[in-house]
Amino acid sequence: MKILLIEPSFPLPPKSKNHKDFLPIGLLKLGAMHRAKGNQVKLIRGEKTKQEISVTGEGRWYVPDKIMITSLFTYWKPHLVNSVKHYRELYPNAEILVGGIYASLMPDDCRNINGVDKVFEGVHPIAEEYPPAYDLIEENPHPVDYQIIHSSRGCPRQCDFCGTYHIEPKFIPKKSIKDEIIKKKIVFYDNNLLMNPHFEKILDELIELKNKKKTLWCESQSGFDGRVLLEEPVLAEKIKKAGFRSPRIAWDWGLKQSSKIKRQIDLLVDAGYNSKQIFIFMIYNWSIEFEEMEKKRIKCFEWGVQISDCRYRPLNKTEDNYDPMAYRNGQTGKDYYIHKETKWTDAKVRQFRKNVRRQNICIRHGFSFHSKVLERMELPKEKITEIMKNINQMKTKREKRKYLDGENVSYWFPDEIAYLKISEGDDA
Repeated sequence: MKILLIEPSFPLPPKSKNHKDFLPIGLLKLGAMHRAKGNQVKLIRGEKTKQEISVTGEGRWYVPDKIMITSLFTYWKPHLVNSVKHYRELYPNAEILVGGIYASLMPDDCRNINGVDKVFEGVHPIAEEYPPAYDLIEENPHPVDYQIIHSSRGCPRQCDFCGTYHIEPKFIPKKSIKDEIIKKKIVFYDNNLLMNPHFEKILDELIELKNKKKTLWCESQSGFDGRVLLEEPVLAEKIKKAGFRSPRIAWDWGLKQSSKIKRQIDLLVDAGYNSKQIFIFMIYNWSIEFEEMEKKRIKCFEWGVQISDCRYRPLNKTEDNYDPMAYRNGQTGKDYYIHKETKWTDAKVRQFRKNVRRQNICIRHGFSFHSKVLERMELPKEKITEIMKNINQMKTKREKRKYLDGENVSYWFPDEIAYLKISEGDDA
């Protein structure tokens, strides 16, 4: 049997084609499983022609018996529809099966797509046992020098905004992963890494491998459950020793959580992380109003940590036309989901994203203020150096304001709630 694995043309920047956050790991495992069964497998990314798919040394046509197409976010459904249409026209006799996140969250909607024969929901239990066939990735200018690992499937938490428990309703932890390690860089795709009751043992395995120079670094794509860190603070030190970089924790709820979030950050700092290496997931355009989100943002500035902003979209939303360049392209809030129950608006969504971007720049570089003029190097380099030198000698915000006003330099201090003034040309 000939199998064609398809990743649709999702709107990913070219640099993210083989990025650790977007690798089609499910397709790579399916490819490994079908190879083991003796089937021929090809993986195609995007919509290609028959000639592009069939190019071989002997010039033969590759005509698949089955086409397996992955899906990602529900709001990327239009890209999946385009892919199904393309390959149905290309291979009218092939069976088309769709799986992945959207297919699992909205299976009935997926079945109604013209050209889809079958829908697979959830995780394939047999394919899950196979290591990903990384060599299937085509046109790879940057070889994949890392590996993807799941030390668990599912998540015991059932947050309203998350679809994990719909797709993987049962939490399945592993006791060990050391025999799975084949590369020096490891990216965990677990939905809740720390909830694995065997994770401290897994950390000990990773520490041993790192000490033997068999691994370089690890990363948790979904971050760490800070509530578990507070319950088991010893994990923070072991996470650092195991080589985890850019640790992320979530602050999903209100300002009242700030003392707990600060304790979680302190545990990571005490373990050896610089605060600016730490990221805080913050979901917005959701149940918390703009003003409170701004107060949370300011807390992160006080703590010296960066923010990963997460714009909320409902789990059943099948399109999202948000454009960060909207003020250049004339987009309005009617083109994407806005959570009006908590008084979010298009302007508030863009203002919060803008504030987070500017604040993260300040955190990374140790600046007390942000200036578009300085960021875009709209002044000579020598003048910018002079301004920053003078600013660094000033102790009060009042002094800095007076000086910057005198230099006719625009500025914004992150420790203040921003007024809703999205300027034309600003990207948010």
